[in-house]
Amino acid sequence: MSTNPAPNLRNVMLNMQDLTKVYPTPNGDYVVLDNLQLQVMKEEFVSIIGHSGCGKTTLLTMIAGLNEISGGKILLNEFPISGPGPDRGVIFQSPSLLPWMTTLQNVMLGVKQVFPQASKKELNEICQYYLDKVGLGNALHKKATELSQGMQQRVGIARAFALRPKILLLDEPFGMLDSLTRAELQDVLLEIWDKEKITAIQITHDVDEAIFLADRIIMMTSGPRAQIGDILNIDFSRPRTRKDILNDPDYYHYRKHLIDFLEH
Repeated sequence: MSTNPAPNLRNVMLNMQDLTKVYPTPNGDYVVLDNLQLQVMKEEFVSIIGHSGCGKTTLLTMIAGLNEISGGKILLNEFPISGPGPDRGVIFQSPSLLPWMTTLQNVMLGVKQVFPQASKKELNEICQYYLDKVGLGNALHKKATELSQGMQQRVGIARAFALRPKILLLDEPFGMLDSLTRAELQDVLLEIWDKEKITAIQITHDVDEAIFLADRIIMMTSGPRAQIGDILNIDFSRPRTRKDILNDPDYYHYRKHLIDFLEH
């Protein structure tokens, strides 16, 4: 239940080498991440957990290209990340839709940018396909303001997948939802991800969510100078159902391992 052997680099989608993040303060440098090393494989689903302030979101925003790298590098398909790009789809805790636009128009915004050569019909088909996948096929022309929080997050999921990114970054996307909606959207996310097989990295505080979704769970040490503290392989087969996982004795071993780490 710890670190893996060195991966074959040809199968690595994301390679973080000596990754460091420093914020200057009046009292000297505050080191959030210190020489962090992590490889994420192609088509892998990774969850990152750790206490608040351990640099999980900082790490995710650096991968997204929204936060400058202080030291080391992040390679995506062996190319260094230097800023945001459509090869990384991001699903935030709040989907930040444009309220005056319809569901379809909100998804179309990014799709138009990523597929500039596509015809209007093709663009519509891409948007409708993913909105249908998240259960919003009948709400294409509803304004964002008419949607519940859960429905808005469904739009956020559709929007990210519709860009056909190489990697999907999820920053606690279900953190603001009630438990029933949360479970529904975890199922929606997994169903689309199982089909698309995009590399995914998710930040979560929820141990059960991490186990249900991930192939590996990365545990980060508390900051400052956060690093990888432990790595847990989740060996449940896919596709997964909650019922199967809850009936598997390994589930409780995994859960105990994670909670012990977080309480340490």
